[in-house]
Amino acid sequence: MKDPTSDRVHMARAIRLAVLGLYTAEPNPRVGCVLVRDGEVVGEGWHQRTGGPHAERLALAMAGERARGATAFVSLEPCCHHGKTPPCTDGLIAAGVTRVVAAMRDPNPLVAGAGLARLRAQGIEVEVGLLEEEARRLNPGFIKRMEQGLPYVRCKLAASLDGRTAMASGESQWITSEAARRDAQFLRARSAAILTGVGTLLADDPALNVRLTAAELPGVAPDSQVHQPVRVVVDSRLRTPPTARLLTLPGRTLIACLDSESGRAAHLEAAGAQLLVTPPGPGGVDLAFLLRYLARQEINEVLIEAGATLAGAALQAVLVDEWVLYLAPHLMGDAGRGLCHLPGLELMRDRLPLVIRDVRMVGPDLRVTALPPGPRG
Repeated sequence: MKDPTSDRVHMARAIRLAVLGLYTAEPNPRVGCVLVRDGEVVGEGWHQRTGGPHAERLALAMAGERARGATAFVSLEPCCHHGKTPPCTDGLIAAGVTRVVAAMRDPNPLVAGAGLARLRAQGIEVEVGLLEEEARRLNPGFIKRMEQGLPYVRCKLAASLDGRTAMASGESQWITSEAARRDAQFLRARSAAILTGVGTLLADDPALNVRLTAAELPGVAPDSQVHQPVRVVVDSRLRTPPTARLLTLPGRTLIACLDSESGRAAHLEAAGAQLLVTPPGPGGVDLAFLLRYLARQEINEVLIEAGATLAGAALQAVLVDEWVLYLAPHLMGDAGRGLCHLPGLELMRDRLPLVIRDVRMVGPDLRVTALPPGPRG
């Protein structure tokens, strides 16, 4: 007999398990699975890394023969195609699972309901939609990439309470506290790419790397190597110096530009940079073209860490899905540099609205998470 309260408890557990893949599952979705028979959890698992076993396979391996007659609670529809691993639908069928509850359908066109249909065709009871909103929040980048061919884009900014990101002299280190800077490292760790502008690179020579250890990241084996996001520099005229710090670090650096035929291009490529020539966009590189390229590279989530010019351009081009703003408890004066460069906003009706989703303290600073209004990827 079904118990709606018990079903919610088990699906919530599957979603909590999926969160453990937050820093390792990319480019695959984060998925958790719980197997329950006669009210008892007999197996559970989460997808840990691409190429590794899926959540359902790990839960089935734990359950063994106890999976027969069980209900599988899965945060995402089981796959039904051969990729780097065999279909999870086949494993569930072979194990004798009699009911599958999926939080949501898989937006991947290779699945998109076909996994659920295959299970039903084998006489397995199937339900979909339990805690769907919570499940969708696990994988905003995977969902958007599958549905729109674009990654999910966050823009992280740090400012004083009066909205200044640097003094008039350009000095900006450090506006926020060490606690806020550490918190932002977790945003880097969950992202597949970090995007900045050449102005920020020339001013700060950033590393754009994850400085947390594996032991500090939930779900990551303490002795494993922390994945480093692709570093992306928007640099239409190739002003990036070949000695830039990010070119000396392990991992991939991509420079988006308008021309790769100059001598500077050859020097940057010799230093290890990959160049991407985009069509011209407003003010330089076509940001939408760049993001679509990154999506084709199976990049789900992009974090923008840039100055007012690039942040403003991304906002005006309606390319940002989420804003994360760290506000420090001090004032920097009206001569300081503003948060976003947004020319043309002169009247109240020109304002760009945002919806605040979360506000919390991080050390002495305030972290505000805001979204554009309306449905997002």
